[in-house]
Amino acid sequence: MTRLAILSDTHGNLPALEAVLADIEGQGRPDFYWVLGDLVAFCPWPGETLARLRALPNVSFLQGNTDRYLVTGRRPLAPVRSPEDWARMPSFLEMRDALFRWTVGRLAWEDYLFLRDLPTRLEMDLPSYGRVVAVHAVPGDDEANIFPDTPEEQILPHLSGLDARLMVYGHTHRPLDREVGGVRLVNGGSVGLPLDGDPRAAYALLDFNGPECTVTLRRVAYDVEEVVAALERVEHPARLWLISMLRRAAM
Repeated sequence: MTRLAILSDTHGNLPALEAVLADIEGQGRPDFYWVLGDLVAFCPWPGETLARLRALPNVSFLQGNTDRYLVTGRRPLAPVRSPEDWARMPSFLEMRDALFRWTVGRLAWEDYLFLRDLPTRLEMDLPSYGRVVAVHAVPGDDEANIFPDTPEEQILPHLSGLDARLMVYGHTHRPLDREVGGVRLVNGGSVGLPLDGDPRAAYALLDFNGPECTVTLRRVAYDVEEVVAALERVEHPARLWLISMLRRAAM
C-alpha cells in the first residue's frame, strides 16, 4: 500500500499546520507528502510555515496563485458587480496590496527563489492504479474554481486531455471527493483558512492498494484564537478580514 498526504492552502497558518502534521503522524506516517500551493500569504508565519513544510520527508510542492502573486508582483482581480463594490474599491485595493507587501517583507531571498521555481503540476504513476495528477486549481489555470456543487458540464472542459485516473487540487478551501467524466476529483480543503463553514484545519489521506484508492478527508481542531492574537500582535494590515474568515470559515 502507498499512502499520500495531501495538504493545500496553508496560508502561513503555522498552528493549523502543526495540528495537521500531528494528526498525520497519529494516522501513520505517509510515504509521500504533496503540498498544493498557497503556502505562505495571509497568516502571521510565512517564513516559519515554509520552513516547516520544506522539512517534511518525501515532500513535493506546486505553486498556487498567491505564491505567484508574491514572486511576480501580480495581484488578484478586484471583483466589481455593483455600485457598492465600486464604492469599496479603494479600501479593497489598499488592503490587498498591503497584505502582499507585508508577506513579502517577511520572506528571505531563499524563500523567494523556492516559491518562484515551484512547478504548477505534480504527477505520480502507481502500479495497478494508474496516474495521479495534482494542480492547484485546474490544469493550466491557478485561479479557476471547482466547487463541490459545480455542474459537471462546467468541469469537463478542464479535464480534457488530462490522462489521469485521479486529480487532486486545492484553491477552493472546500473538501471534495467526486467523480466527473471518469476522473476522480479530490480536494482536501484548506489547512490554514477553511471556507466551508467548519473552522477546523482540513487535509486528505489517499491510500492506494492495487487498483483501489481510499480517500479520507480529515478535520483537525486547533487554537484559532492563537492566530487571531498573533494577527493583532503584529498589526497585520488585513487582520479584520482574516479574523472573520478564521472564526467563521467563510469569506
